[in-house]
Amino acid sequence: MFGVSRSGYYAWLKRPRSERTQKQQRLSQHIQRIFLRSRRLYGSPKITQVLRSQGHVVSQKTVARLMKEKGLRSRTVKKYKVTTNSKHTLPVHDNVLNQQFVAQSPNEVWMADITYVPTQEGWLYVASIMDLFTRKIVGWKADERMSKNLVLKALDQAVQRQQPESGVLHHSDRGSQYASREYQERLSRYGMVGSMSRKGNCYDNACIESFHSVLKKELVFLKTFKTRQQAKQRIFEYIEIFYNRQRIHSSIGYQSPTNFERIYYNRLRNTG
Repeated sequence: MFGVSRSGYYAWLKRPRSERTQKQQRLSQHIQRIFLRSRRLYGSPKITQVLRSQGHVVSQKTVARLMKEKGLRSRTVKKYKVTTNSKHTLPVHDNVLNQQFVAQSPNEVWMADITYVPTQEGWLYVASIMDLFTRKIVGWKADERMSKNLVLKALDQAVQRQQPESGVLHHSDRGSQYASREYQERLSRYGMVGSMSRKGNCYDNACIESFHSVLKKELVFLKTFKTRQQAKQRIFEYIEIFYNRQRIHSSIGYQSPTNFERIYYNRLRNTG
């Protein structure tokens, strides 16, 4: 039918694979390993960056094609957005940050927010604090109640871990937890400058809300949690092991937050 002789067919079967074919197969194996290490979360842009950091000269188009051939597809799902309650009469700060999502060093700007996670026992509330420069989650706590104590514990943890000097700009939304007298007194004790989003403007706190969206897409919506404790354990593992130490971010040169922070302090010591 194809006009191929029997001898020619068997000769083709025994012929060694071309160097190009072998190179593509090795690259495909590298892609699969990176994809699995990312928990099947990375798409072709991030996998391309990881390959390049390992010395491979490769285009995103090639990576996308090889991923499609192997059936490798990111398992993230649609974004889910929630907000805290800003309908209160407590005093609020001006929007000092004003969507200037740029910092020159760690512990210059911290961003805080609350989200919630469904479990079969009910909601689990998660308060997080992100360092704007490194994108590292420097403090977080989870509890069954969305109270001011929840956000206070997250703030205390961040300060204990980072030991920042006074003058940190602390930005949050206008939620009653952040506007509470106790929280504002804690900010004052730590020498922090308060900043709050404008009413009804979700973009003012976009970076930390983006993290919570990623948390939902890459963990929460991929698993059903039977108990709040189970959810806490998985969130701990996601933030402390994967997100802070392994997951690369385009906004910080495709480094992990912890590695980006390490590089900064190493450079500071070498130039000091």
